[in-house]
Amino acid sequence: MSTATKPNHIGRKISRIRELKDMKQEALAQALGTNQQAISAIENSETIDDAKLFDIAKALGVSVDAIKNFTEENMINYFNNFYDNSSSSGVNGMFSPSHCTFNPIDKVVELYERLVLAEKEKNEYLEKLLKEK
Repeated sequence: MSTATKPNHIGRKISRIRELKDMKQEALAQALGTNQQAISAIENSETIDDAKLFDIAKALGVSVDAIKNFTEENMINYFNNFYDNSSSSGVNGMFSPSHCTFNPIDKVVELYERLVLAEKEKNEYLEKLLKEK
């Protein structure tokens, strides 16, 4: 059973960009005039209509192309070139160095640390369940 994400899963791309911008679902929902459950449904959708995608891109402060073309590989390339090319507009216009108010590498590290912690907690919980049986 594969848990790999489909490369064109637009909802997952929106989720990753939102996380990298340190934005909660509630904040995105408020910017779009909807609720957190609607954002969760969007992030679980493989496709989104263009009008809604435009609104989401605007709320996230990125271009529609940045969402459509977002990949982890692009992010790695962006980070590798971040300090080398200060006049770059980033990955498909996603970030502009003059508007970047956080260190993107720190955000990636923070995200992975949270993922590792979540996995540890899940393992502890599963081990507890196994001991009870």
